This record gives sequence, structure tokens and C-alpha cells, in this order.
Amino acid sequence: MKDTRWLSLTVLCTGFLLIVVDMTIVNVAMPSIQRDLGFSQSALAWVINAYLVAFGGLLLLAGRLGDLAGRKRVYLYGLGIFIGASVLCGLSFNQPMLIAARFIQGIGGAASSAVILAMIVTLFPRPDEQARAFGLFSFVASAGAAIGLLAGGLITQAVSWHWIFFVNVPIGLATAAASARLLAEERGTGLGHGADLIGSLLVTAGLMLTVYTIVESSAYGLVSAHTLGFGSVSLALLAAFLVRQSMARNPILPLRLFTSRRLSVANLVQGLMSSAFIGFFFLGSLDLERVLGYGPMAIGLAFLPVAVVMGLFSIRLSAQLIARFGPVRVLGAGQAVVAAALAMLALGPVNASYLLHLLVPLALLGLGGGLSFPSLALIAMADAPPRDAGLASGILNTTGQVGGALGLAVLATLASWRTLGLVRQGAVGTQALAAGYHLAFLFGAATVVVTLVLAMSMLRLKPLIPVDLPEAEPEAVA
Repeated sequence: MKDTRWLSLTVLCTGFLLIVVDMTIVNVAMPSIQRDLGFSQSALAWVINAYLVAFGGLLLLAGRLGDLAGRKRVYLYGLGIFIGASVLCGLSFNQPMLIAARFIQGIGGAASSAVILAMIVTLFPRPDEQARAFGLFSFVASAGAAIGLLAGGLITQAVSWHWIFFVNVPIGLATAAASARLLAEERGTGLGHGADLIGSLLVTAGLMLTVYTIVESSAYGLVSAHTLGFGSVSLALLAAFLVRQSMARNPILPLRLFTSRRLSVANLVQGLMSSAFIGFFFLGSLDLERVLGYGPMAIGLAFLPVAVVMGLFSIRLSAQLIARFGPVRVLGAGQAVVAAALAMLALGPVNASYLLHLLVPLALLGLGGGLSFPSLALIAMADAPPRDAGLASGILNTTGQVGGALGLAVLATLASWRTLGLVRQGAVGTQALAAGYHLAFLFGAATVVVTLVLAMSMLRLKPLIPVDLPEAEPEAVA
């Protein structure tokens, strides 16, 4: 049984890896896509944004549908939609077709990934095993970004950009077949117990409009009429959703969940830390490309220390540390390391040497992530009852995606503002670019310090759940 469960986890992580890789693999192929399909610079952004709007907008709804209709069913449907949309993306011969296919791909990505954390909780009820499982999941989430950069560069250079989508098909079909065979059937509580149609429409529209506003703010500006106008409408829709949930007989989002301080604080920390991480990966790639002259393959290789070190700690060591010290203390240690790593990158020289100035802080970033994200997932899911585990999983993923999109918009705007200011003062182009990116890294470090203060002040420092200690260590028990 144990071997089957870990094999099931591997299958789930493979499905999630497809989603994560797809988020970065497209970035490397963007110039080729622009050339072949004749995108303008502003229209090209919608190859990314169409996916993000659907993905971020539907995570919460997909998580709840998993609780109601059965998580395995929602996961497999989502994987099927994602595979079919990947075929459409690869076959795209004009701009509208590719953008529409990317939107559909985002729907499939949201449905399949929203329920994975809840399925992990069901597979591994024991705290020590659960910590290891969350560690593997966190490693896949982080390593997927580096794999996407490497694969995107390799496939685009060797074949064409169409194959970055076609490659999803055989892997996705094999994953779906293994998932159908290995994953246990879970009966949902029934759509009649939470199918709040009005609430579903309000939250989906509100989240989609929120993500749209955030991703477009980089083009219009954070304080423009466009951003403030659409932002106000999205906030109004979300406020109406909360009012609806307080009155509905069968709410899609029971507000009782947020009476848990752990869940609420963990989601806030998740959003802020995701903003720093995703913002760094995006701007760090630009720094390596535009300032240091790295190519697509070199950029992917440069980020490998993050994935390798995070993998070493996420898969095994973080679980042992959580069992020994509790998830909150391990989270705090990870946050401190992440803040230090981002500060080192921010204060580094313009013409940085990889071995002297980048290797150590990137490895530390992987260490901090490997300690932080498994602990954060454990904290967020600790108070969720089984009937709401899918929803709690969807909430955590939603805050990560929305926080990442918002952080990227803020950090990109901050970097541009700094760079333009220096150019007007007569600075050299690469120096101005580097100064903008480094200021954004420093702001990211400050954001992580804020999350550290939140976690240490608002979460208890003792273990959140009982941990089984090995029987062969009576001295440790004593």
C-alpha cells in the first residue's frame, strides 16, 4: 500500500510538472512565436496573459468542485482539457487561435492542479509522511520553472515553437492513464451541497478580472485610470461574492474556513512569498539575458542550483526538520535564508561573475524555498476538514498565483521606473537595467522579511500537529 501511495504521488507530481513547465517554457519561445504569427509587442503578452487569467480565475472554483464532484474526476477532466488545448496551441496558425487555445489550456491547468494538495492530504494522513510529500510537491513546483527554461530553449532551437506544446501530449496521456489506474476513487459530497451558481459566477469573474488588471498594469501603469477602474470593479465583484457567501445556504466558499488563523496567515504569507519568488525568476532571467548576455540554455542552467538544492531539502531533509522543530520554525528559517539570498543578489555588481556572485545566493534561494514552501503547505492544510480540503488547496494555489502576478507587476514597474530614471540622468544602458533589476530584488527581500514577521508573530511556534518520532530513539523522546 505504501509503495502504491508514493507511486500515486509521483503521478500527481508529474501532472503538476506539466502545468508548471508550461508556465515558463513559453517565455523562451516568445520571439519565435512573435516572428511566425506577426504579433505586436502588446498582443504578444496575451500568449501569457490568456493562460494566467483563466488559471488564476478558476483555481478556487476548481478546488471546490473537487470537494463536491470528486477530486480524481476533476483532476482527470482538467488533465484532458490541458492535453487537448496543448494540441490546439501547437496547431495554431494565427493569433486568435493561439490566444484562445492558451485560455482553454489555463482552464485545464486550473482544474488539474487545484485539487492536488487535497489529494496528497488524503493519501498521506500521517504528519511525517505528509511533510515529505509536500516537500516533493514543492520541489516539482520550483524545479519546473528551470526545466521549462531549459526545455523551451532546447526545443525551440532544435525543432520549432510548435513542439513546446506538442511535447505535452504523450507525457500528459501517459500521466492520465497512470492516474486513472492508480489514484483512488473519491466520492464528493455532491453538487447539491455547495453548488452556489451565483457565488461561482461572482468569484470566477472577480478573480479573472483581478488577474487581468494585474497583468495589464505593466502596460498601463499601476495608478492609471485603466488599472484603477478595472481594479475597482474586480474588488466590487469579490466583495459581492463574500456577501453572497455569508447569506447563501450552500456557499461555495464557507467563510468558516477563515476563522482558522493558520489558514488565513499561511495564505497571506503564500501570496507575498510567491510575489518575491516569481518576480525574481522573471526579472532574474531578464538580468541574465540583457545585462550578462546569457542565451536561453545558459539561463536555464544558471537557475539549476535553485532547483537542485530545493530538491535536496524539499524531498527529504525538510520533512525531518519539520518533525524535529515544527513547521513554523522551519518556515521562519527558510524565510530568513530567502531574504538573505535576494539581498545578496540585489547588492551584487553589475557585471557579476556567476561563480563568485550568483552561485551561492541562488543555492541559498533553493535552500530557503525548500524549507519554506513544504512548511507553508503543511500549515495551510492543517486545519482544513476533509470535506473542505480541496477548497483549502484551491485557496492556497489561488493566493500563490494572484500574489505572484501582482508581485511581478509591482517589481517590473519598480525596475522600469528605476532604469528610466537612470537613463534620463545619462547612465549606460546595461548599468541602468541592472540597477532596476537589483532594486526589484531588494524590494523582494523586504517583502520576504515582512512575511517572516507575520509568521513569527501570528503563528504558534510549537508543532501544529503531532509528529510520530521513531521508536528507536528513546533518548530523543525523553
